[in-house]
Amino acid sequence: MSSRRRPTIDTTTRWIRIGIPVLLVLVWLVGGSIGGPYFGKVDEVSTNDQSSYLPSSADATKVSERLAAFTGGDTIPAIVVVVGDTALTDAQRAELAAVAADLAAVEGVAGDVSPAVISDDGRAAQIFVPLDADAEISTSVAQLRQVLADDLPAGLQGWVTGPAGFSADLVAGFLGIDGLLLLVALGAVFVILVVVYRSPLLPILVLVTATFALCVALLTVWWLAKAGVLVLNGQVQGILFILVIGAATDYALLYVARFREAIGGGAGRWTATVAAWRGAVEPILASGGTVIAGLLCLLLSDLATNRALGPIASIGIAFAVLSALTFLPALLALFGRVAFWPFIPRTGVADIPDDLTQRVRGLWPRQARLVARRARPIWIVSTIVLLIAAAGVLQLKADGVPASDLVLGASDARDGQNALAEHFPGGSGSPVYVIVPQDRLAQAATVLAADAGIDDVAVSAQDAPSGQATVTVEGGRAVLTSAIPGQPAPAATVSDGDVLLIATLAAEADSAAAADTVKALRAQLTDALGEGTALVGGVTATDVDTNDTSIRDRTLIIPIVLAVILVILMLLLRSILAPVLLILSVIVSFAAALGVSALVFTHVLGFPGADPAVPLYGFVFLVALGIDYNIFLMTRVREESLSHGTRRGILRGLVATGGVITSAGLVLAATFAALGVIPILFLAQLAVIVAFGVLLDTFVVRSLLVPALAYDLGRRIWWPSKLSRRERTLEP
Repeated sequence: MSSRRRPTIDTTTRWIRIGIPVLLVLVWLVGGSIGGPYFGKVDEVSTNDQSSYLPSSADATKVSERLAAFTGGDTIPAIVVVVGDTALTDAQRAELAAVAADLAAVEGVAGDVSPAVISDDGRAAQIFVPLDADAEISTSVAQLRQVLADDLPAGLQGWVTGPAGFSADLVAGFLGIDGLLLLVALGAVFVILVVVYRSPLLPILVLVTATFALCVALLTVWWLAKAGVLVLNGQVQGILFILVIGAATDYALLYVARFREAIGGGAGRWTATVAAWRGAVEPILASGGTVIAGLLCLLLSDLATNRALGPIASIGIAFAVLSALTFLPALLALFGRVAFWPFIPRTGVADIPDDLTQRVRGLWPRQARLVARRARPIWIVSTIVLLIAAAGVLQLKADGVPASDLVLGASDARDGQNALAEHFPGGSGSPVYVIVPQDRLAQAATVLAADAGIDDVAVSAQDAPSGQATVTVEGGRAVLTSAIPGQPAPAATVSDGDVLLIATLAAEADSAAAADTVKALRAQLTDALGEGTALVGGVTATDVDTNDTSIRDRTLIIPIVLAVILVILMLLLRSILAPVLLILSVIVSFAAALGVSALVFTHVLGFPGADPAVPLYGFVFLVALGIDYNIFLMTRVREESLSHGTRRGILRGLVATGGVITSAGLVLAATFAALGVIPILFLAQLAVIVAFGVLLDTFVVRSLLVPALAYDLGRRIWWPSKLSRRERTLEP
């Protein structure tokens, strides 16, 4: 009677098997410990001002860069609006003068605060407060609002609005991005992992892997932003956090699935580690590389925030891949079977039946049996359903939204703008800036004054008490008069031979009417002065240029992302037909997700529209991350096909990856859904599109459409590789 003995392991080998995991764990612990405190320092390198969103080649950008030369300083206007229940009394007007003096004493105020300007109906007043653009705008605005709360007499109500007010509200919207967002995302992922694995320890190991990947990624991004290499704002920061947590967890789940198979098959923890790493390294590297390639396509954008997201998110994905292939394997190599306690895996791939066309037990074997018996009806019906859902795209209004709607919920700046529009020209405090050659001042002023969308026209004049002078045209000449009666006529400020015209819009600066006015002015100035002679900028022009550039970006970048991912899939699967079909499935899935989301935005949530960048971001994330599940599935299918034939390999691959793809999809959907806790319209819409799209990808496309279509085609799916020409003996 013979007894089986495990092979003897020499001391050196034993120390290597222990030392390598311990060393990797220590390296990650050190990196995470250094990077962790930087969560509290993000504000030092993060900015949410409008300049981080400006298209670099746009007229509005060029005007913004030159504005300080005309106005004498780089400032952001805050507009204080005060409204009374009735017409303002003389006593109230006198008290407003004292309020203006208190506003001028607030830290961050740069330059003179204007006297209170009374509306024509006598019920409201506005005070212009210039804030230093280099100061902490949100802090200054908070102090201005506190002055109003403390100083305004009974019967008067005040708000702080204008560019500075909206910027402060936007910053306030991002305040929960460090704590609340991460807490919700990690909590949701933990609950899902506990339900999936029924183990208290394994979810902790997976989340530690993801969290430390984020810590090291943030450390890297922080120093690059500190050096001015990258632009980091709240929007990019939130996406980075969610993307790293979601992607790192997905890659970890793929490795865990391979490790569990090996452990369940009876392998020791070191043997299981090696087997799992070999089985997971190719799909994880391919998935991470695909996501990075898709994200780096954003470098082609002309918007600074888009260009920043590409490399920043790519850094996050790189560390997610690295942690899944080093940190997690080291942890599982040390814990072994204990990581799965109390449900230690006892079987590996042996529980995948050979004959799935017969009656079988288990969710994924039954799914595979259904695919084998009804392949063609499944993929045809699935495609039709997705195309019907995609018709909802016609409801999507992704041509920009007013700045007043960017923050969900309460907004003091939005309330102030509404009050301002009731009593003053809607564009007060957010004018259109026009830079023209000095000798073309009269022609430009004539064009501006003739436009019905312009309420009044002035020119920058630093020697005037108010910093500007009223401009009229008499006999073909521009005539400047002081805005304050009795003062001598000032001279226009000249910079590099140019002057600055300041035009007040009749409509709110972020309205569609204001945007139409700016577009019309550009066309009229071009006709009157010649191409490139006049530069039109300001808040409205910035919005117009940003929206136009976003539309251009998505038209350019989306096809490039598809082409890049297609090439990667061809190299990975060594096929042409399979990658083409996978790309088509991703396009249909994205269109369906966008269509359903558009219906939800319009008819359920009542959103006013969407930023043009929302479809682009949704596409990049859904396609780049959705292709992960294609890679997880099809690399396993190809592996199984080499031994069992294509159709049998498809069924075995579906059974082997069904659980991990479903778990990964639920995790990724939950992490992106967590973006919804941040009261910013852009992030809320992105959360809906990506979360729903991932679920659609997980439960319909990867579980039904792709396996059924591949099964129907059989070995032809691998055309033109050798695998498509293998003898039929392996086919069921």
